Amino acid sequence: MRLAILRRCSNSMLAPGMNPRPYHPTRRPCPCREGHAIHGARVIVGLQNNSFDHGIEKRWRTTVGIGSSRRSSTMESAAAKISPMSDEEIAEMVNKYGSKSSTSASLETLLKTGRGELLSMKSTVREAGVPELDVEKLVLIQIANFLRREIPVRLAHRIQDLSSIPLLRDMESTKAVKQIYVDSLLRLSLVPPITTPEQEEEYAAELDKLYEKHSSVLIQMAKGAYELRKKTREEGKEVLNGKQQQTNRQSSSAAGGSNEFEQMQQYHSFLDTFYMSRIGIRVLAGQYLALRQQQLHSDPADDNNEYINIICKSTSPHQIVLQAAEDATWMCQRRFGDAPDVIVNGNLDLHFPYVPTHLHYILLELIKNAMRATMEKHCGNDDGDEVYHVDADVDVPPVHVVIADSLENEDVAIKISDEGGGIPRSNMKHIWSYLFTTASPSIQEKLVAFGDDGGASQDHSIQSPLAGLGYGLPISRSYARYFGGDLSIMSMEGYGTDCFLHLRRLGNSKEPLTV
Repeated sequence: MRLAILRRCSNSMLAPGMNPRPYHPTRRPCPCREGHAIHGARVIVGLQNNSFDHGIEKRWRTTVGIGSSRRSSTMESAAAKISPMSDEEIAEMVNKYGSKSSTSASLETLLKTGRGELLSMKSTVREAGVPELDVEKLVLIQIANFLRREIPVRLAHRIQDLSSIPLLRDMESTKAVKQIYVDSLLRLSLVPPITTPEQEEEYAAELDKLYEKHSSVLIQMAKGAYELRKKTREEGKEVLNGKQQQTNRQSSSAAGGSNEFEQMQQYHSFLDTFYMSRIGIRVLAGQYLALRQQQLHSDPADDNNEYINIICKSTSPHQIVLQAAEDATWMCQRRFGDAPDVIVNGNLDLHFPYVPTHLHYILLELIKNAMRATMEKHCGNDDGDEVYHVDADVDVPPVHVVIADSLENEDVAIKISDEGGGIPRSNMKHIWSYLFTTASPSIQEKLVAFGDDGGASQDHSIQSPLAGLGYGLPISRSYARYFGGDLSIMSMEGYGTDCFLHLRRLGNSKEPLTV
């Protein structure tokens, strides 16, 4: 059994607003680790001004026609049709697409599609009488036509949900998210069948713009939950099963909401479905845009290419654990002035096909939670307004990560353990709620203005507060479940918490879509 201990490098003193360098976790060593002296304890290496996830997505995107100011004639025509539409016409379009069912995909399907193994002999291109094209262009046209049909259906389902969920639909942030979805549906629903490479390129450019536009939805929906929580608290009311009932009881939880509020199954089910669908939309769009970039900037004959769209054929959990720990350490040091060591052991040589950004998001959430709990347990609590100044003599226990796998295992399993005092048994039933947070109200207040600088509103940004958004754990579980895995937590109050992440290695599990 090998052992890896994460330590602090020589340039761990960070300037405000600087983030760890984006990194593709593969078999090859990380280039950002070259030239850094390792000494002392803890971690932080290679920095630049964009988050891990956002940086990877940017490198995946094609630089030819994607995200440029030039609009295609097809998209200009579609935009012209959108302007005069009335509310009734928009509602009719939403209902039209919302009445259709979504089509599930699997990790295995995404891999085979990227390789061209599922290319249909009766494609739209051949039916249209277009001259023979190479396999790579046919694959892109096939995927583009699937997305042209599928994404509007998924957008319409979410618009219907955003319009029907009681109270939450009235929050300003929720209204903003709904408008983003409506605008996207209107633009994509008017795209005609794609039969030529030029039309496919135009569609990709439009989809890339919308992909960027949706990058702030995660933060916006978290703000919507905060606004609902604040409104409920200020009005002195409880929300039960979608109805407001007057009460004289004051909130006793750190999050400022009642237990009943946090447990509202209606809201939890809605948000669970919404976020799972959002993950699916971004996976489908992301894998298509990534495949385009790979075809433009890599040699198709290169068998050593480790990526097929957003999927890395040899994802290294060990390398992603190290990167997530570096990012979590930066967040923890910014908040507390210090951070626990991270000790990694188990199967450090494991590689398997997976989506690295998904795994990084999950591990970052679990490790930063473990670090925060450890620092608060052993260094005391604060009021959320000031940075800790930890005594150098304080003995802070490390966070342990174990990677367990063998060829006979059904899953790849990763355990994150801390000695952060554990979770009270009464709170265990709330940890999967999108409306529950252990952060103080002062930290929650900061969430309202969070992301106003633009960059921090991107998916999975480490510029967010160490705690306070209230959706980290349930979103992490959704990412794990998206491809058939799961996330569970066991806690011993007074000692610490163990988190168990299970990832399906076979990749044949379909998306868990409800409609």
